[in-house]
Amino acid sequence: MAENVTIARPYAEAAFAMADAGGTLARWGQAFDIMAEVASHPEMREAIGNPRLTDEQLYGLFASLAGDVMSAEVQNFTRLLIQNARLALLPEIRDLFQELKHEREGIVDAEVSTAFELDAAQLADLTVELERRFRRKVNPVVTVDKELIGGVRVRVGDEVIENSIRGQLAVMAAALKN
Repeated sequence: MAENVTIARPYAEAAFAMADAGGTLARWGQAFDIMAEVASHPEMREAIGNPRLTDEQLYGLFASLAGDVMSAEVQNFTRLLIQNARLALLPEIRDLFQELKHEREGIVDAEVSTAFELDAAQLADLTVELERRFRRKVNPVVTVDKELIGGVRVRVGDEVIENSIRGQLAVMAAALKN
């Protein structure tokens, strides 16, 4: 939801600023991964929405599930989220934090859709080509989409590289209609 992202952005930016200043970007990133998973669990979502739980009870439950990834700063951040009724936004906050972290590190995420599984060599070759094209380190996230028939579709930010059979057929169909 766009609204959730809008609300989550200041929290992600504040967490990023703290982590960046403290040189703890990796540790915060790991904490966000675990905390977002905990916050996404259906039973935790139910607890987050339970008006009978006090902020302290909710924090205790959340902290017990998140485990020892929560440094003192992360604990304070979590308490702030609970106080402002924003704990459910942790998945969005994590995603925005990771975007900021990747931007700082010169990394770009690439959503790669293929018709068939890629072996390690094919993925390595594709990654090298994408890094050459985007002049940044590429973090590929690969999914298999049988509807592509063959080839690959790559999405990096707003840019889409369509090199699938299905995409080529769509271009040909559009050309024939004109």
